[in-house]
Amino acid sequence: MLSWEDRRLMVKVAMLYYFEGWTQAEIAARNNVSRPVISKLLNTAKKEGIVEIYIKDETFHTVELEQKIIKKFGLKEVIVVSTAGFAPEMAKRQLGKTGASYIANHTKEVKSLGISWGTTLLSLVAEYPYEHKEDVHIVPIVGGMGSEYVHLHSNQLAFNLAQKMNTTCSYLYAPAMVESNDLKERLVSSKDIAHVLEEGKNVDMAVVSIGNPFKGATMEKIGYLGPDDLASLRKAGAVGDISSRFYDAVGKELDHPLNQRVIGLNLDDIKKIPEVVGIVEGSYKLESIEAALQGGYLDVLITDDRTAQELADSHNL
Repeated sequence: MLSWEDRRLMVKVAMLYYFEGWTQAEIAARNNVSRPVISKLLNTAKKEGIVEIYIKDETFHTVELEQKIIKKFGLKEVIVVSTAGFAPEMAKRQLGKTGASYIANHTKEVKSLGISWGTTLLSLVAEYPYEHKEDVHIVPIVGGMGSEYVHLHSNQLAFNLAQKMNTTCSYLYAPAMVESNDLKERLVSSKDIAHVLEEGKNVDMAVVSIGNPFKGATMEKIGYLGPDDLASLRKAGAVGDISSRFYDAVGKELDHPLNQRVIGLNLDDIKKIPEVVGIVEGSYKLESIEAALQGGYLDVLITDDRTAQELADSHNL
């Protein structure tokens, strides 16, 4: 049991440290003891309940969720965006803004940035600030051509992001998915397409989103997937896709005819990229996100608070 003198010293040390802003070294010098003694006193004060630390800020909950998910999945970074009370479009915009900020602040050493496609990445590019990043070259990592929904395609996103960064980009002159394996082989063996695919494999960072093929899928909306395709994917055990590549519940890329007709990086290629940033919102994608994290495809996850809470609480692993 602590003596009155011990408790008094602890309170005095805690007052100086937490309220007066003294350093541990300054307190040690004043009390003629070593700095480790002060550190030990502060730790004991917390254990004994003499000092209780509260963080009073609305962002505490999101930061706590971030740390839980980082530990659970071994990620480099997680950013949880509070979207409570936001309409779906505003939530996506807020996520895009956060993703744009992360990319803008973490591309100092990046020479090439890969980009996939979809509505979430469209929000990121729309929210990206105009700046000078002439050293960064943008590369689409999946095909993106067609006459409909052009604004969502990787080539258009790469071009728009390059404009925002005042830099250069490559173009992958092919659709994300073609009608036959034969056509795919002919396209990927052409010099221009082969060159951009090789560039994509060697980017320093890539930004992707995650899709749930059965709920709100952009690939179905724009005509890449029909009812027969969806039935076939469900039967094969698909739970999600990254860059139009479908994977199962443990994150393994499916050996499926649709995956074989995609023009773009496969999931192993994506896994080898030094830093892959995944931006995804919507708890209906929970299983898709979990499987992608199990597959080890993401290093950084940016998501909304509701999805993050379910991810932290899930016992599916």
